[in-house]
Amino acid sequence: MPLAPNTKKRLVTAALVAPASIWLFVFLVLPFIAIIVFAFGERAPEGGYQAAFTFAQFANLGSRAAAFKNTLILAPIGAFACLIVAYPVAYYLAVKVSAKYRLLLVSLVVVPFWTSLLVRTYAWMYILGARGIPHLLEMIGIENVRLLNTPGAVLLGIVYGYLPLMIMPIYVSLEKLDRRLLEASADLGARPLSTFFGITLPLSLPGVMTGIALVTILLLGEYLIPQLLGGGKVFFIGNALVDLFLQSRNWPFGSAIAVTLVVVVVIVLLIAMRIAWRVADTRQVDLV
Repeated sequence: MPLAPNTKKRLVTAALVAPASIWLFVFLVLPFIAIIVFAFGERAPEGGYQAAFTFAQFANLGSRAAAFKNTLILAPIGAFACLIVAYPVAYYLAVKVSAKYRLLLVSLVVVPFWTSLLVRTYAWMYILGARGIPHLLEMIGIENVRLLNTPGAVLLGIVYGYLPLMIMPIYVSLEKLDRRLLEASADLGARPLSTFFGITLPLSLPGVMTGIALVTILLLGEYLIPQLLGGGKVFFIGNALVDLFLQSRNWPFGSAIAVTLVVVVVIVLLIAMRIAWRVADTRQVDLV
């Protein structure tokens, strides 16, 4: 008996979606379920996991308050700093640069991704270290300047490492901007600053929110930059997780922190999506 067209369509869709669904379930859902189970367990005497059902691990989250504090403060500040630097670059690429050179310049934005973040961060360690900028400052009489192993060094590394991820979403939004709106605003006598805040910025907000959400979510789990540029003095949650899983071997407590981090990421993502939806709805109403 031949299958109905709708049934064939559903089977084809299921066949196309099944590989990705199985992959996500095996490598994303199952490990997260294991982490949740570990979070309610206890540390075995020799380290690792011991079966139990307790909320003691979540009650002990305060012992890692410094890691949570640094992450929840420096991650948003780092994302905002990326935005401040990225928006003018994205605006210049999308609005000011001619189409002839635009592709070349956009390619230069992603060139840093061709090199390992580890190598680039080590380069900043040298630049900010005793033989780098502080040494140059000593030559002109400014002594005892310490740049490495400070929150400022971590923020600098964050901006440098995540800047392309902020530029690209904003660039995509600005590239789709209808230039006739800018011309109409100028013809009506609006100043450039008024045109920017009244047209350009509102229409690019979806890209801005996407960039902020993307960078913030990745920064919440950042490990490498705080470890190298913070020198063990500026701990993020990612550093705490490495310590608990690989050194202290306290898997239940590390799992509790990981689950808490996932909850924070989900909350950040939902807030960003809600703001983006409201902005999109407002933009549609304004254009109508």
